[in-house]
Amino acid sequence: MSFIQRSLGANEKLLCSAEISYWPMAPWITFAVVVFYMGANLPNPGGVMFWGVVLLVYGWLRYRSTELGITDKKVVAKYGLIKRDTIELLLPKIESIQVRQSILGRIFNYGSIIVAGAGTPQAPVPGIHAPMVFRQRFMEIQEKTPK
Repeated sequence: MSFIQRSLGANEKLLCSAEISYWPMAPWITFAVVVFYMGANLPNPGGVMFWGVVLLVYGWLRYRSTELGITDKKVVAKYGLIKRDTIELLLPKIESIQVRQSILGRIFNYGSIIVAGAGTPQAPVPGIHAPMVFRQRFMEIQEKTPK
């Protein structure tokens, strides 16, 4: 069960969730494969190949430990496995949802979602797949939410 599912209150429903994109982790994965391949061609490959595996596991854990969703009452985000950061903002208190995309983010359709609320500092959630779709879905849900 995901963190967002566990954090739902009574009579609260998850309306939308965001997927994490593999593209921001492509450099880590590429570097891990190169290190692993280089290690396989050494006479004593153990140590080098170990670091290739560590980099792959790091990328996988980063992918699996990031969640972003919208319920009928709030926006919830969580990232991190050992050091966990969470954000929960009530829908009526959210002033803006910003999308930041680099050139590669525009090409491969990923970016950061930045949630800003009344009296709350900006809370970025990086590496979201199709951030403009998530933002549009948030706007539709917020319009339906009673103030």
